[in-house]
Amino acid sequence: MLYAVKQVELAARSHIDELVKPAGITALQYTALTVLRRRDGLSSAQLARNSFVTAQSMADMVTTLERRGLITRRRDPDNRRVLLISLTDTGHELLAAYDEAVDALEERMVSALTAGQRRDLEDYLNRCRAALSDRPPH
Repeated sequence: MLYAVKQVELAARSHIDELVKPAGITALQYTALTVLRRRDGLSSAQLARNSFVTAQSMADMVTTLERRGLITRRRDPDNRRVLLISLTDTGHELLAAYDEAVDALEERMVSALTAGQRRDLEDYLNRCRAALSDRPPH
């Protein structure tokens, strides 16, 4: 079963890479941007955990995305050593430009499932994630 989950992840990532290639970003960068759209003001470590990459990979990614003007960093008022990351207007616009195509990809992925099976699959996947998680999702 783990093999099947990984194969779905690799196939989805490959398709997303192709979708966002014209924007000059990768599927991993796209994922990080969507995480920030859902939860503004994460630290780099939090963003790494929620984007499924290492802290070092995220540090490099943050630098790249900031140079592109897709994110911005600001000091955490509660802890001056921490930088909080947010999407810029340009980042929001980039994501909006790909929402329809990514939604279509997801629809394609589950097209052979009934509405009930889709709900069940999402529930089962969330339960599996929770069972393996040592941290609550952000």
